[in-house]
Amino acid sequence: MHRILLVEDNEMNRDMLTRRLERNGFSVCCACDGPTGVDMAASELPDLILMDVALGEMDGWEATQRIKANPATSSIPIIALTAHALASDRDKSVEVGCSDFDTKPVDLQRLLGKMRSHLPSVARESPAA
Repeated sequence: MHRILLVEDNEMNRDMLTRRLERNGFSVCCACDGPTGVDMAASELPDLILMDVALGEMDGWEATQRIKANPATSSIPIIALTAHALASDRDKSVEVGCSDFDTKPVDLQRLLGKMRSHLPSVARESPAA
């Protein structure tokens, strides 16, 4: 079972996505802001991080840069999640080190596809309905 760190400040979005990911066979731990996300990336060493971009004082891009700067966490794939679908947001996500980018509201099947592309062994598992 792959462990996912979800960094999301909106409690409703965090709870909904956590439940949906758990139903699809993932173990999910959550952080509600950038500093906590950076700390949990180092302490939990998840297989993949879903990073909200708009987190307040430390945004998801800064948190991503800090995670990528730490040798212990630099190889963890990070998928940026944002309500903005602008090409500049996608470009910024790649620039700071995100492996991929997706928009909110989350299309779960599309997001799972992106997660599988960064977690090859998940592709062999069949997701729950």
